[in-house]
Amino acid sequence: MLADLSPLIAATTQWLIRSYPACGGALADALGEVQARQAVTVAAWLRYPTPTDVALVSMAGPGGSAGLDWITGADAPVPDDTDSAWRTWVDEVVASWAACLLTDPDLARRAVAATAEVAHATAVPAEFRRLVSPDPYDREAAALLRHPDLVAPVAALHGPALRDRLDPGRALAA
Repeated sequence: MLADLSPLIAATTQWLIRSYPACGGALADALGEVQARQAVTVAAWLRYPTPTDVALVSMAGPGGSAGLDWITGADAPVPDDTDSAWRTWVDEVVASWAACLLTDPDLARRAVAATAEVAHATAVPAEFRRLVSPDPYDREAAALLRHPDLVAPVAALHGPALRDRLDPGRALAA
C-alpha cells in the first residue's frame, strides 16, 4: 500500500523543495528534503487514509503541479527536453497540507498523532522528528520552506480542510 503513494509523495516533495529551496549547501539540501518528505508523507497519509483512497488516486492521478506553479509564479513553459513527467504526480491538496504542517508546529503534532488512525501507520514504522521537533540546523536549512509568509499562498489553498480533518467538531461549534 505504501508503495502506491510513493510517486505522489516523491513528486510533491520534489515540488516543495524546488519551490522553496534549502539554504546552505548539500547538508542543508538533505535536511530540507527530509523535512519536506516528512510533511508530505503525513499529509498524504491523512488525505488518502485507506487502501481504497490510495487505489483511487493511483487510478485517477493526483492532478499535477500546474495550479501550484501558477500560484507561486513558476508557471513558465517547460522546455521539451526537460524531464517534467514527475510534475503530473504532484498533489495540490497534499502540498498545501504539507505547507501548513511545516509552518505550524502544533498542527504538525496533531497531524502526526492523527496518522495513528490510518492504515499506513501500521504498514511501516515512521518517525517524524524533523517535522515536529526541528533543531536549529533543520530550521536554518528549511528557512524558506518553513516561512509562513512565503508559503502562505500554498497553505491557504486547502489549509481549512486540514484543520477540519484534524478537528471535525470545530466547525460544528462555531
